[in-house]
Order: sequence, then structure tokens, then C-alpha cells
Amino acid sequence: MEHQQTRTSAVMDAIRQRIARRALVPGDRLPSIRQFARTMQVSPFTVVQAYDRLAAEGGIVSRQGAGFYVTGRDLPPLSLADATTPAARAIDPFWVSRQSLDSDPEVLKPGCGWLPADWMPNEALRRAFRAVARGDNTILSDYGSTRGALRLRRLLTSRFAVEGMEISPDQVVLTGSGTQAVDLICRLLLRRGDTVLVDDPCYFNFQALLRAHEIRIVGVPYTAFGPDIEAFEQIVLQEKPRLYITNSALHNPTGATLSPPTAFRLLSAATALGLLIVEDDIFADFETAPSPRLAVMDGLEHVIRIGSFSKTLSASVRCGYIAARKELIEGLVDLQVATSFGGPSPVITEVIADVLEGGSYRKHMLEIQRRLEKSRKTVTHRLGSLGISPWTVPKAGFYLWCRLPDGQDSTDIALRSMADKIIHAPGNVFSVSQSAASFMRFNVTQCEDERIFRSLGAILAKTIPCSSM
Repeated sequence: MEHQQTRTSAVMDAIRQRIARRALVPGDRLPSIRQFARTMQVSPFTVVQAYDRLAAEGGIVSRQGAGFYVTGRDLPPLSLADATTPAARAIDPFWVSRQSLDSDPEVLKPGCGWLPADWMPNEALRRAFRAVARGDNTILSDYGSTRGALRLRRLLTSRFAVEGMEISPDQVVLTGSGTQAVDLICRLLLRRGDTVLVDDPCYFNFQALLRAHEIRIVGVPYTAFGPDIEAFEQIVLQEKPRLYITNSALHNPTGATLSPPTAFRLLSAATALGLLIVEDDIFADFETAPSPRLAVMDGLEHVIRIGSFSKTLSASVRCGYIAARKELIEGLVDLQVATSFGGPSPVITEVIADVLEGGSYRKHMLEIQRRLEKSRKTVTHRLGSLGISPWTVPKAGFYLWCRLPDGQDSTDIALRSMADKIIHAPGNVFSVSQSAASFMRFNVTQCEDERIFRSLGAILAKTIPCSSM
């Protein structure tokens, strides 16, 4: 009996910690009993006991036929850093990031979101650093300007013009990263308790950042051509979100690309309903042929465009950007002064500008596109031999959003894989509705080691399908 009470308490603590970190916020549905039992590696009866006790305390409430929901009663102070066991964090949006960023170098990371170091333009970066080191002393010692380096902003607007979006450099603010770009937008436009619409599934750090701002998150089902537009229109009318955050090209995690008809209907609906769209264009340069861009179609009236260089140049040389209406930019500049005292490091922006201006960047991206095409085919074939198949075939990029064999749970596989020093990205870290347990995201550039497929094969062979439990 004492052992049962200990396990029940562990489940209760895991839920309390998620609520404290705002991984669960008022109105959110708790994981299903069977799902959380698998995550915590306990019996469903233990989870039932834990949920019933939490409901008795008032922290969660049971809704007949709909599950358990967070009430928000006596909500503790925000806590994002409380460490728990890997099992307790397995479907937490922070989980993949923490495991991938903090792991030892020998750990394999098919679930991470960046290219291997030997894929990056390291020699071009070294040349750029040497050029900056020989340059003006002010670049090495001064703060960044409030909007960020004019040289890089001009380069960005020139690239936008090629796409058909004519804006001035004053409509661009450089940020410390793509994540900081989203953070500044949240600070400017959102208040605690506001609703934001995201894709389901979506990039897990969108969820993590919105949780940190104590924002209510609503998901819209995502299809191979973009968001389900009928569901989008209905949800916007019902929920009245302040923002919609999405990837138009090479969607994370699915790899899908917004189709022209969906882009048109999406933008028309957002315009009619007064909804601002944040379009994360971080994967643009991986495309071999351009796809629709909401910011280009809209001219930044109802769309804010963000991006960064961490995927194509370096995750260490970090710099992001925001392109928006001038009145929004002014507020964002003030916020950047308040939170960072100016734009990103002049050293970083000069290095990035040097690489972008050099002829080597275009060659670098052409080579990356070639290597990615080969890797996608190879990894798709290897996964297929294990019964793991892509949900859609991406036109470019490095993600494969894959369906596992019937009855397999990606959270369970991710936890088991840690014993083999392999970090996977289970589907539910991307899913607001927690409906992606049978999916997993693979980074094809991080799947070159044979041990990944041996480990998956062994785990799949030993795992009892969920449907038989």
C-alpha cells in the first residue's frame, strides 16, 4: 500500500510541476489516463487515484465524458526550470530542447532541430570573423543600434524585394534570435490569459514560449496543404485569438508547404476577422522552388514576418529579425531597448552580412539542398523498412513527420531510446491536443548513424502495441 501511495504521489507531483511551469494552464486538458500511465510507467489505476486526489484539492476538475482540466485555483508562481525525471517531462514542450541541448557529444540526436556542424559553412564564417577582427574598433566594443545593423537590414529587404515584398529597412528590426523575435512580439501584443492560435502539430518551442507568457493556446488541425481552413475560420470566430503563429514553408514538424489556395483563404479569413498572423520563415532558404508567403501576399498589413540564420549559417552566431508595419516596429524597438539595451551584437551582424554578401552562401545552400534530397530518400527508406512512414513527402528541408506502426507510442519509444543514448522527438511534444502519440519527428541530417535504426528496430520488436493493453 505504501508503494502504491508513493507512485500516486509521484504522478500528482508531475502534474503539479507542469502546472507550476505553465506547461499546463487553466482550461488545458490533462493527458488521458492511459496515455499518462504509459508516460509515468505506472498503472492506469495509479493515475486515476492521482487525478481524483488532485480534483479533491481543487487544482483540476473532471468534466463528464471529456477528461480532467486545469482549474487555475491557487496557481503557484511561474516555475519553468524545476527538473523532474525524464518520464515526467516526456510530453512537455521543453523536453526535447533540454535533452538535446544538455546531452553529451556522443549522444545521437535524430530529434533535434539543427544541422550537424560539418554541414555548416564553417570556413566562410572563419573568414568573416577574421575580416571583422581587422575592422573598425567600434564593431568590437560598442552596443548594437536599437534596430540592429543597417547593413544587414538592407540585405534582408533586398532579399524580400526579390520575392515581391517592397519594404524599407526601417520596417525591419534585428533581434538576438528567432525565439527572441517571437518573445518581443508576445510582450508587445499579448497579455496574460490572451488566446493564441497555433498549428496542431506545431514547433514545440512556440508552445513553450507561450506557456512562459501565461497565454492560452488553441490548436488548429494541420493538413498537408496548410491549416484546415474550415476549422481555422470556426476557431477564430469562437476563440477570438489575438495572434496566429505558423510556418508557411517547410512547416515544423510536418515538412508540409502551404498551398496557394489555402494561403489565399487563410489570409482572407484573417483579414476579415482582424487577426494578426506571425509567419516564421526560418526555413525559406532550404526551398528549391519558392512557395507562397503570407507576408508577400499581404504586404505586412496583417502579417508579421520573422526569421533567423541559425538553421542555415550557425546556431552559435545567433541573430533573428522581425519585418512588420512601421507602428509595430517602433513598439518592438522600445521593447528591445528595455530588455536587451539595443539590437544584437555588431560582431554577429557583421559576420552574417559578410557571409550573405559573399558568393559562397548561395553555393553553400545549393550543396545543402542536394545533400538533403539524398538524405531524405535514404532515411525514408531506412525508416520504411521498420514500418515507419512519412505523413507527407516534403519538397525540401530536413524534417520527416512519421507515423509509427499501429499501436506504437512515440513517447514510450523516446524514453526507451535514452538508454541507448539517442534523443528522439515524440509526437505529443508538438501537439496541443496531445493527439500525436503515434507520430515522431526525424531530422534526416542527424540520422546517418546506423545505431539509430538498430535501436528503433529493437524497441519496436519488444514494445507491446497500445491497442493490446
